[in-house]
Amino acid sequence: MTQRRIAEQISSLADPVVDALGLELVDVEYLTQGGRWIVRVYVDREGGVTLDECAMLSRELGPLLDVKDVIPHEYVLEVSSPGLNRRLKKEKDFVWARGKKVKLRTRNPIDGRRNFTGMLTDVREGDLLLEVEGGTVVIALREIERANVVFEFGT
Repeated sequence: MTQRRIAEQISSLADPVVDALGLELVDVEYLTQGGRWIVRVYVDREGGVTLDECAMLSRELGPLLDVKDVIPHEYVLEVSSPGLNRRLKKEKDFVWARGKKVKLRTRNPIDGRRNFTGMLTDVREGDLLLEVEGGTVVIALREIERANVVFEFGT
């Protein structure tokens, strides 16, 4: 089974546990780092998530993952908030980031470039509108390779 498929299964198992705690599942990563397998679960809520909430989720999710046996080897479970420079993957992530500064890379060039940084002004019908120096760029969500919020101190 692929890493992506395992991450999807972990997400499916984590989702009801996260919901029961009143949190939102932002992302799940399943990767190898430094010779160890790591499951990273990112959660959030309006107003932020606490360390105690992350610890509680870890205590509930760890045994569930072990019982369901979706991970074929030893792993380290990490539960945290997505951080200030939150990664954006799904349409709902971009809707959440409306009005914020984002940095993104497209799969294919748009007007001769693939890297953009600007204010995300809107998300509609599978496209996002990004206010960049020189105007507004319309980018299809399916064309985004990687995107994240850019945190600016003092804002």
